[in-house]
Amino acid sequence: MFNKRKKINSLLQSDEANYEATVMGWVRTFRNNQFIALNDGSTNNNLQVVAQLGLLDDATLKRITTGACIKAVGEVVPSLGKGQKVELKATSIEILGDSDAEKFPLQPKKHSLEFLRENAHIRFRTNTFGAIFRVRHSLAFAIHQFFNDRGFVYMHTPIITASDAEGAGEMFRVTTLPLDGTAPKNEDGSINYKEDFFGRSTNLTVSGQLEGELAAMAFSDVYTFGPTFRAENSNTTRHLAEFWMIEPEVAFNDLEDNMNLAEDFIKYIIRYAMEHNVDDLAFLSQRLEEEEKTKPQAERSEMGLLEKLNFVVNNDFERLTYTEAIEILKESNHNKKKKFQYLIEGWGADLQSEHERYLVEKHFKKPVILTDYPKDIKSFYMRMNEDGKTVAAMDILAPGIGEIVGGSQREERLDKLLERMKEMHVPAEELDFYLDTRRFGSCPHAGFGLGFERLVLFVTGMTNIRDVIPFPRYPKSAAF
Repeated sequence: MFNKRKKINSLLQSDEANYEATVMGWVRTFRNNQFIALNDGSTNNNLQVVAQLGLLDDATLKRITTGACIKAVGEVVPSLGKGQKVELKATSIEILGDSDAEKFPLQPKKHSLEFLRENAHIRFRTNTFGAIFRVRHSLAFAIHQFFNDRGFVYMHTPIITASDAEGAGEMFRVTTLPLDGTAPKNEDGSINYKEDFFGRSTNLTVSGQLEGELAAMAFSDVYTFGPTFRAENSNTTRHLAEFWMIEPEVAFNDLEDNMNLAEDFIKYIIRYAMEHNVDDLAFLSQRLEEEEKTKPQAERSEMGLLEKLNFVVNNDFERLTYTEAIEILKESNHNKKKKFQYLIEGWGADLQSEHERYLVEKHFKKPVILTDYPKDIKSFYMRMNEDGKTVAAMDILAPGIGEIVGGSQREERLDKLLERMKEMHVPAEELDFYLDTRRFGSCPHAGFGLGFERLVLFVTGMTNIRDVIPFPRYPKSAAF
């Protein structure tokens, strides 16, 4: 039945006409009992299927409703209407799945993004989410292609782990022990995890980095791309409890190599989407433009979506140290006139999104890579610089969103790493496997992490991270 199906995208892109084709998809609209706008998800553009008067009986005509699924066979002919080169002159139409027009949630009108989040199971059928998730697919494919072409090994790191890579403690527990208070206890009243499935306390991972480092000590160049989880009670437009992370780890790379790799990586994957999702990005750009018009002038973005993407791929990223950035921010009119919500008073401040965006959008007017952060605001595994105050960290800052990549040269010296772990109260015994990489053939190495949804948010121009993952998980919500 399905082996002769032609995708609507291929029909609309081709200049061919006057041949028979079979199409299948979902009805967007049905006009005058004759003109069906059909969509199969391969593109936002609909194919006009023309049902000649008299072709269908009244009972079948009544079943061609918004949301219904149909199969149409007919001749692809040049279209007389505007907006499409070809249409399908149907010789037969079969209803594959009925849709009650009164109950179908997506009517042929605009719906709010909040309404569509509540109906996430069918929001894929809208133009906005069709475009978003085709772009998401392209970005994911480009990520694998980028690393594969450079000889990296794709490493699947564990989702269930006993370690907390970030040291933040915001982790989801994994257990088979009963939750009704009857779980086995130790003498001091704490849970006896030796009776649990894994024989120890386990969690959902917050990062594949530590395991990625282990693999890099054998393969030199590896990357992970998998789901990560944070039990952070943040109900904001930028936080998810479940999200995807890309984390390359590269042996024999220092901080500069790491910056070069990350810059090349970001430009490559954005460029790939721009080349392969022209229609989707044009639609999302138009959508963003209309959304911007509803905002007060002071809140509007200076750049449109396509302009912003070109801004990233066509500019060399500005590189400067945290110390230089603090000086720029401290002396800025924005800071002096108290326009920042968080004023910069001196060295050691943890930069907020507003500071990062100021550097990118106002001061340098190009993407920025910040390096050499104070050790007190960064993780234990980052390499200590010679000054004893800063670590070889790097963050890439992009327009409209702030930090999009975070990484560092890793601390390869066992004594220095142990010292930092002690300082930051990271239990060495729990990470003994990790320390072995410093005991047996240690080498300089570096890596970074890119939150995939942050990237999709940036490339699609959406403003809520819940709109760029198929089924968002956040506090008090795990629907579908």
